[in-house]
Amino acid sequence: MAVGRFRFSCPVAAVVVLLLLQVLLIPGPTEASPDRCRLVRSLRDEIAGYRPVVERVLSYVQDQKGYKGKTWTTLSEFTDTFGSRLAGTQNLENSIDFMLNRLRAWGLDNVHAERVIFTGWQRRKEFATLVSPRVKNLAMLGLGGSVSTAPEGIRAEVVVVTSFEDLINKSSQVSGKIVVYNQPYVSYGETVLYRSMGASAASKYGAVATLIRSITPFSLNSPHAGQQSYSDGVKKIPTACITVEDAELLNRMYNRGSKLEIFLKMDSKFFANATSRNTVAEIKGTTDPDKIVLVSGHLDSWDVGQGAMDDGGGAFISWNSLVVLKNLGLRPKRTIRCLLWTAEEEGYIGAYAYLKGHKSELEKFNLVIESDEGTFQPYGIQFHGSETSACIMAEVAKLFDSINATTMQSSKDNVGSDIEVFENLNIPGLSLLNRNEKYFWYHHTEADTMAVEDPDSLDLNTAMFAVISYIIADLSVELPKS
Repeated sequence: MAVGRFRFSCPVAAVVVLLLLQVLLIPGPTEASPDRCRLVRSLRDEIAGYRPVVERVLSYVQDQKGYKGKTWTTLSEFTDTFGSRLAGTQNLENSIDFMLNRLRAWGLDNVHAERVIFTGWQRRKEFATLVSPRVKNLAMLGLGGSVSTAPEGIRAEVVVVTSFEDLINKSSQVSGKIVVYNQPYVSYGETVLYRSMGASAASKYGAVATLIRSITPFSLNSPHAGQQSYSDGVKKIPTACITVEDAELLNRMYNRGSKLEIFLKMDSKFFANATSRNTVAEIKGTTDPDKIVLVSGHLDSWDVGQGAMDDGGGAFISWNSLVVLKNLGLRPKRTIRCLLWTAEEEGYIGAYAYLKGHKSELEKFNLVIESDEGTFQPYGIQFHGSETSACIMAEVAKLFDSINATTMQSSKDNVGSDIEVFENLNIPGLSLLNRNEKYFWYHHTEADTMAVEDPDSLDLNTAMFAVISYIIADLSVELPKS
């Protein structure tokens, strides 16, 4: 859901920002690329002056006698204890209680939880079977928010399509059928539309259910879970993801002219007024504690795997970065706030609830940071914000040359999931660039376990979160907003 852009409440604020831009940015090329803009030397020198802090943090997280391996150790204990953590379940709430106790034990500031109310969804028994022309069980996962089949299930003929355009071309054949999508994987952002919109698109033509090829570039016969949403005014039909292998099998058989029939039975539960909590911890600022730099990840996960990668790693580098700063006695001018979001998987529910409850604070947020696309070996920064702010972040990125993580990518698009709700209000956003080429192999599957996580990479991600949040929270200037 789109959120309105933030607007200055008075002309004076706009003038102040314009003056700040003139002070910080020497006139030069107008392109937004941080490589082509030039900050005044005094600010570049100030940022370079944090190099001893960078070296100190990196040394600490890579030292066996320091914090080396602690992020992996704490994450593995957490995921081994609780496993998957679907929003609305007691298991997630138990894991939040666990985190609150640990954050307090580490001596972080202002540790508390904030309640979130939403409509919950849980899968119960479900299965799909190809019953004609031969019998084969189809590995599947009902999609979040899907309705159930009738108690006796659905047995129907199959129409296989490879795109929304193909669906339109075959629309006269769809009524009363199960539509199987065998769309090619292009990118997650583009291909996920089939998961989110596929059911309603087929329902318009009378389909009784949809089975959607999992959104992944690589498969070992694993179905991928995920959220879907129904369009207004369209009949809600059961929808699930099947494996890449089975989608391609059905497509080949269909193209040969075989009449395919599938038996599908799905049982899911909706419950109103489900409750969960966002989890909060801070390092309070020394001189300007009302100003905030946010680091975050989400604690909830889908109900498959352990949620180690999505997004246990992101949540744990966030709060561990605060512990690293606290242990080293590094307390910046502004407050660093850690948010461990809830109900992200169902559509940023925790983030929207937080936004609603903290409207009065929004002008005080200087930067929002999130990790929700893996915590693999980092190689730089991805940033969404004004040109001048991108220039500042480019200087910060240069400080990570010792770990080859100096790449600075300025993006016109939002760079996080939960933090998107802040970025849409003109608050600068940041995430780490990491070697996540295999992220969507494991994403939303039983394979999302600690086997995917690397202790050394988690250490470096933790260090980068700690350093970036500290520098931006401590600089003499704030990141200018566009």
